[in-house]
Formats: sequence, structure tokens, C-alpha cells
Amino acid sequence: MVEYSQARFDTSFAALSDATRRGVLEQLGRADASITDLAEKFHMTLTGMKKHVGVLEQAGLVTTEKVGRVRTCRLGLRRLAEEAAWIEGYRQLWDSRFNELDKVVEQLKRKGGGRWMQEEKGRPSP
Repeated sequence: MVEYSQARFDTSFAALSDATRRGVLEQLGRADASITDLAEKFHMTLTGMKKHVGVLEQAGLVTTEKVGRVRTCRLGLRRLAEEAAWIEGYRQLWDSRFNELDKVVEQLKRKGGGRWMQEEKGRPSP
């Protein structure tokens, strides 16, 4: 597997671990929004939303710009390509393992599965 920046991954996955922050990213994917608008949409205080946006900003997933008294949020330039590649590597690993397990189960069924199935059917339910 490719070497990844552990600190960057920790920051990214920590930012994505919260449902509100994932919702903020979805919302910003549709349109830029002020922190006030986001706080209202997610029924939380401005302080709470500022903290969430700060975590996303630290991970590079969101950028903010203050114009006057309004801080506008938009999706950051950083993509999650490395994180997606890391997840994909594990998805492929588990797919391979499950495929091998399927083969073992099929072999067991062919060798003595009929007997096993009959025994299972004959047992009283717990």
C-alpha cells in the first residue's frame, strides 16, 4: 500500500467522524453559506457551529472568508483522494477475503452440506 500522512488522515477522519460536520459539507456542496445560516439550518448555536467549521477548516475541507461581520463558508480546495484510495485498498482486501470465504462455504456444501442442512432442519428451534 502507498504511504499516507498519518497526521493528515487523523485530521480528515476526525473531521468526518461527526454527523453535523458531514452535513455541513453536504450543505456547502450545494451552495456557500454563512456560519449563521449553517447554525440555523442545523439548529445550533453560533459558537457550536464555529467550532464545527473550525475543525473542517483545519482539515482543509472548508475555507472561510470574513466580509464585514459575515463569515462565509465554502468547500475547501483539498479533496479526499488519498483517504478514498486508502479506504478502497481495504475494500478490495475485504472483498478478496469474502470471495475466498464464499469458495470455502461452497466447497463445504458440496462435500457434506446436504447432511449438514438435514441435521439443521431436524433440530428443534431454540
